[in-house]
Amino acid sequence: MTLRIGITPPGLDRAALEYVRDAERLGVDSVWVPEAWMYDAVTPLGYLAAITEKIRLGTGIVQLGARSPAMLAMTALALQKMSDGRFILGVGTSGPQVMEGWHGVRFDRPVTRTRETIEIIRQVGAGERLSYDGAVHTLPLPDSQGRAIRSPVAGPDIPIYIASIGPANLRLTGELAQGWIGTAFMPESADAFTDPIKEGAEAAGRSLDDIELTVAASVEFTDDIDEAGRRHASGYAFTIGAMGSSSTNFYNKAYARQGLGEQIDEVKRLWESGDREAAGQAVPIELGLRTNLIGDDAAITDRLRRYAAAGVDTIRANIGGETHTERLDNLARLLDLTAAVNDSATPPDS
Repeated sequence: MTLRIGITPPGLDRAALEYVRDAERLGVDSVWVPEAWMYDAVTPLGYLAAITEKIRLGTGIVQLGARSPAMLAMTALALQKMSDGRFILGVGTSGPQVMEGWHGVRFDRPVTRTRETIEIIRQVGAGERLSYDGAVHTLPLPDSQGRAIRSPVAGPDIPIYIASIGPANLRLTGELAQGWIGTAFMPESADAFTDPIKEGAEAAGRSLDDIELTVAASVEFTDDIDEAGRRHASGYAFTIGAMGSSSTNFYNKAYARQGLGEQIDEVKRLWESGDREAAGQAVPIELGLRTNLIGDDAAITDRLRRYAAAGVDTIRANIGGETHTERLDNLARLLDLTAAVNDSATPPDS
């Protein structure tokens, strides 16, 4: 297995996107553009398709329900064409606060919605007439003037990756997707994610090796690991306390499955009480250290080996740095360490 490095742009202004072109020259494998409630994920990739040549271009992620499945298929076909086959469609259901509060779409049956969306996109991509009878989507609409339409530009394969956290959606990832967009991931407890993915893959006659496992990690080179780990850990208080409703927070459930349930419950309690500073201090430092790449070369090399041993194919790295040059220097340093890890994992020629 060869461990690859992807990046997340440090922003979406022109300078930030030029950083992606420079990262491509350094040898970065992929770039992943997120989508929350600020900018969309696909527009920047159209720009990047024009200024890059080799780097893979992924949405990390587009929110299911914000666009119709057919619109997603059209967008994917356009970006695949514009990028000469470098596009990856990363999809996810987001959560009830964003979908119901921002998009005005009910957050219901997320696993079913994901399955049906993927099946519709693949039907469009295969050049079939679009006819679908599902629990969430029915095409054409019954008792309507709609008719089954075939796309005249279908044909290219659209790799689909799923951002999944819960066991049911992880199993769906193993069953249907070409890749996994992971978060809240710690190599020490990787089986909380990889076991359900493997289960879904094997049920569909596939194996875990058929799915590219990608996980997010921030990268900070420092000699003060404890300070940086504490700072990164405190930043998770928002995710734990605010990224979800009082009854639904998929990140918290994922941390609980990795053995941090009691600590996470206390962080959530403090956040909801309004004591944000105490909530940040209550986040266990191992959460900051185990979900990121923090430390000197030796420490980060050790973490890279742990990710590789856990079966990770690609780390979607958020590279620290105050300036463009510093960020590129840190990226080059990470790529060198990753190359050394890959070299050491390869048996010598006999």
